[in-house]
Amino acid sequence: MLASSLALVALVYLIGVSALWRHAGVGRGIRLRQALAFAAGWSAIAIALSSPMDEWSDRWLVAHMVQHELLMIVAAPLMAVAAPLIAMLWAMPAGARQRVAHGIRRRPVVQAWNILTAPATVFVLYAVALWVWHLPALYDYALEHEAAHVFEHVCFFGTATLFWWGIAHGQHGRAGYGAAVVYVFATAAHGGVLGALLTFAPRVWYVPYLTNHTANLTPLEDQQLAGLLMWVPAGLSFVAGALFLFAAWLRQSDRRTRFASSTSLPVTRTR
Repeated sequence: MLASSLALVALVYLIGVSALWRHAGVGRGIRLRQALAFAAGWSAIAIALSSPMDEWSDRWLVAHMVQHELLMIVAAPLMAVAAPLIAMLWAMPAGARQRVAHGIRRRPVVQAWNILTAPATVFVLYAVALWVWHLPALYDYALEHEAAHVFEHVCFFGTATLFWWGIAHGQHGRAGYGAAVVYVFATAAHGGVLGALLTFAPRVWYVPYLTNHTANLTPLEDQQLAGLLMWVPAGLSFVAGALFLFAAWLRQSDRRTRFASSTSLPVTRTR
């Protein structure tokens, strides 16, 4: 089921990109680097949800954390920049594509999408998904019930993809990329707090992991390692993203300053 679903997603994207490039030219509409981002993001999802990783995550919290980080920190931003919705449209027959394109350009749909992907909205959705699903009661329930486990992964990947899409393409208002920088740093901060809580907790949070571990690694040490993974590598990824956006903000500010300077120059008349 999982393998076939992943294969179908890849096939739809490939068909859509091929159709678009035949119509507009290679690299038009969806750039080559966006297609490569999709391939990398798809590979990260396939690794995260592979059978070996799924089996390890049942015994090791750190393996489960690797799954989450692959979905949220690696796959989600790559998919957010890969233009999957454009590829999906171009994978449709021409008539259906025109009807769907007309529908999504309607004012209520555009307004709803802008609200959903606004940086403040995606920041809240990401934070709620991250913290709620790490509550011991829900986490234990997801480990013991496959449907809940799948829904947990969908929530993590979906909110993370919306987060990165909203940060990169959402309506930032007058603050421009400066607002995006603040939201990314804030996300790094609260994610780091959760990782630190896991790392320094005096007891194991999740009951299913209270089992014997090999290689002399206790359940508490397993949890500490998982917390460090969430705290340091994931935090550094967000900081890197924030610095990239900060650089974009500086370039944007520089362009605005140059434009303001050029429009304020006095006009001299010649006789």
